[in-house]
Amino acid sequence: MLAAMPLPPTTAPPGDETPVRGRDDACPGALRLHSADDGALARVRLPAGLLTARQALVLALAAEELGDGRLDLTSRGNLQLRGLDAGCGAGLAARLRTAGLIPSDRHDRVRNIVASPLSGLDGAGYADVSAWARELDALLCDNAPAGSGLAELAGLSGRFLFALDDGRGDVAALGADVTLIAAPGGEAVLRLGSAGGHGLARPKSTAPNATDSPDAPGHADTSGVAACRDGRPVGEDTPSRARPLGPPGPAGDPGDMKPRPAPGGGDPAGAELRVRASNAPRAAALAAVAFLDAVRASGTRAWRVSELPVRHAVTPDQLAGRLAEAGIQATSLAPHSPTTAPSTPLVGLVAGPDGRCAVSVAVPLGRLTAARWRLLAELAARGGSGELRVTPWRGVVLPGFSPGGAGAALREFADAGLVTAPHSPWLGVGACTGRPGCAKSLADVRAEAARAVAGEASGDGRPGLPRGRLPVYFSGCERRCGHPGGRWVDVLATGDGYQVTVRDATGSTQGVDVTAEQVADAVAAARGTT
Repeated sequence: MLAAMPLPPTTAPPGDETPVRGRDDACPGALRLHSADDGALARVRLPAGLLTARQALVLALAAEELGDGRLDLTSRGNLQLRGLDAGCGAGLAARLRTAGLIPSDRHDRVRNIVASPLSGLDGAGYADVSAWARELDALLCDNAPAGSGLAELAGLSGRFLFALDDGRGDVAALGADVTLIAAPGGEAVLRLGSAGGHGLARPKSTAPNATDSPDAPGHADTSGVAACRDGRPVGEDTPSRARPLGPPGPAGDPGDMKPRPAPGGGDPAGAELRVRASNAPRAAALAAVAFLDAVRASGTRAWRVSELPVRHAVTPDQLAGRLAEAGIQATSLAPHSPTTAPSTPLVGLVAGPDGRCAVSVAVPLGRLTAARWRLLAELAARGGSGELRVTPWRGVVLPGFSPGGAGAALREFADAGLVTAPHSPWLGVGACTGRPGCAKSLADVRAEAARAVAGEASGDGRPGLPRGRLPVYFSGCERRCGHPGGRWVDVLATGDGYQVTVRDATGSTQGVDVTAEQVADAVAAARGTT
């Protein structure tokens, strides 16, 4: 056994330090292509993962005619086209503009919004946040009233992330820079910064070390799938109603949402703000503006809220004051421990209170052919509402089916190789791009992941993984792009083989070095770790 390799330095600075940069972030977009070993790469932003069947068909055709014929789903519910010719940028942009997928050239890379994928479909949650997503996207694209102060949002980094949670706690745990959480009574909770970061400033006596909640590579868009909740395959133990907000109370007490005065009246110590749900998208946009102001005041080039020096962090009073100037009343809430692991949507048929059903599928390693993507679009148009929702767990939800139509669609998707069963061995398995697409990768980790899945599926004679298995992520280099949060199995290519390690936010176990032939058995053993 060898000591585990440390995770590479993250972008979260220690203490009052902040990254020193001489450039803007290099996140690709639909207009700014990234040069990779397998050709150019375009990232198409899909706020809240929403797109129409018609838009999906445009992307399928672009993948076939301009790229390598495949589409990647990302950890932010976006899509990537790979293998593009370096000179196809103008033609691709024209297609995407015509389809309504680039509403504003200036704001292409800032439209980073994740949302609860099942919101409004299964009867859970306190609000249908898809309406929030559309309003926030319009604000980000500079469709705000004159004098609103939101025009500068085009200056956000391509890494800055908004999360809109309907109260069930799924995307609230993804470490976004600005999070909205729907609450009872037509209200919402606004959070600036992820848990433990430097978003809403804390007094020195309780300020956490910046490295406690790093801005992990898993928050960036990369390919793979890590569709697992608390180590269990998705589809198991799904809550039937929204989770309560606020800190845990006495036994039987679902939580505490008691307000405290915002400006004045004591230090809220990192409290979140409560606003009316009708003001939530505008409040989220103003929180992002407050971050940009803090970046300028700090003299840094911080890309994310967690990178702000502590002395320049936005306080709850400051944020509440900014909202008040815009006519939005906000009160502070007592701080609580947020969800530590995201709750992913189930795979299969999702019944709704109106008698209609949604169909939820996962995509092995987040990559699918244009033909499979076209099948999703065509069935969404023919039997569903004509809408697709790409999830942050590299899956797709299709709303609006009849029960019979949903069952037929699931059978077609299963025949096409998509994941429709909650016990599939693919669930909880992810990988970065690896070779041959990434020059930094030391191995074809996607092929290695597929071999490991085949070993898991046949090794114990059962079609799926037992409850309690940890998610596993295969990485081609020490950047570990796209790795999951929480507790997970890290499979790192070393050049001579792999190192298999169990990791979490606080540290790791001892790592073991194995050959490529031994990796499947080592992963199977590590996934059983509790």
